[in-house]
Amino acid sequence: MTRETATSSRKRDHLLICAEKPIEAGDAGFEDVRLVHNALPECNMDAIETKTQFLGRTLNSPLFIAAMTGGHPDTLEVNRRLARAADRYNLGMGVGSQRAALEKPELEDSFTIVREEAPRAFLCANLGIIQLRDHGIEWAERAVEMIDAQAIAIHVNSLQEAIQPEGDHNAEGCLDALRNLCDEFPLPVIVKETGSGISAGTARIIRGAGADAIDIGGYGGTSWAKIERLRADDSGLADLGEAFLSWGIPTVVSLCEVRTAGGPIIATGGLRSGIDIAKAVALGASLGGMALPLLKPAMESEDALFAAVERIHRELCVAMFLTGSRTTRDLRHARAYITGLTRQMIENSD
Repeated sequence: MTRETATSSRKRDHLLICAEKPIEAGDAGFEDVRLVHNALPECNMDAIETKTQFLGRTLNSPLFIAAMTGGHPDTLEVNRRLARAADRYNLGMGVGSQRAALEKPELEDSFTIVREEAPRAFLCANLGIIQLRDHGIEWAERAVEMIDAQAIAIHVNSLQEAIQPEGDHNAEGCLDALRNLCDEFPLPVIVKETGSGISAGTARIIRGAGADAIDIGGYGGTSWAKIERLRADDSGLADLGEAFLSWGIPTVVSLCEVRTAGGPIIATGGLRSGIDIAKAVALGASLGGMALPLLKPAMESEDALFAAVERIHRELCVAMFLTGSRTTRDLRHARAYITGLTRQMIENSD
C-alpha cells in the first residue's frame, strides 16, 4: 500500500471506529463547572441573541462544527450534511486533515463538497504541523484553495503520532514552520490540539509565533489514543495506546490556562451540550467546538443532524436565560463555580 493510499484508508478507519466503538476517555471537567443561577434574569428568553464574533466574522452562535473527516470517498456524504448544517445555521466549520487529498488530488471531492454545500459558511482548512514543516506554505495555500477557506487550522497531535502505526515521531522544526506561516500567510492561522489540551506556557509560545487563535482540543472527549489502540495490529502499539488513555490536560483546565495568553479560543474536547458551550463561553472561549455529538447524527441523516443542532441551541439559550445573559457578550461575564479535581488542577497551574 502506498503512503497516499494508507492515509486515505486511515481516514475511513477513523470514521468507522468513531461511529461504531466507544472512543471517549476521561473527564473534560464540565461536570465540575456550575454556572451561577440568576433567579431574576430580567430578560426575554425568546429574544436571546446567540450571535458571536470570531476572527472578524459574525456567526449565529458559538457552536463550532469541529474538524472531523474527509480524505476518503466514504466520508463525502458526512461532510455534505455537516456543511449543509453550517450553511443553514450560519456556523463555523472545520474540515478534517486534508493531507490525504493533498497527497492524492482525486480525493479532493470529500472536501470540496463542503464549500459547494455551504457557500456562505466560515470554513477552516486543516493541515498537520508536520506536513506544514515538510511541505511548506504551498500545502497550506492548497488546503485553503481546496475549500475556499477563510482561515487555516494547523493541528498538533503528538500523542496520536506517537501511537499511530504510521505516525511521524520527529517534531523538530515545527515551531519555525508555524512562525513562517504566521508571518507570510494572508488568512488567520489557528493552532489546534486534537485531544491532549494546551497549557498556558505552550499557548504563550503559539501566540508569540503569531497565531490568531487557539483551539485547545482538550482531554475528556474523543480519545485518539483509544482510536489508535483499536486500529493497532501490533500488540505493543495497542498496549501503548492503553497506557496513555489518561494523558492530557482536561478541556476546562486547558481553557483556563490558555485564556491567560489572550486571543480568541475555540474550546473543543468533551463538549456534549449547549450547557457545556455556555460554560465554555463563560470561562473565556469564543466558540465551543463539537465533533462526535454531531458526527453520529450526520451519519444517520440530515434531519437527525439538524435536530441535534437545534437541541444544542435550545440548551444554550436556556442556559443564557438562566444566567441573565441577553447576549453572548453578557454570557462572557456570567459567574461560574468550579469544584473538584478541575479546581485543584487550575489552582496548581502555572
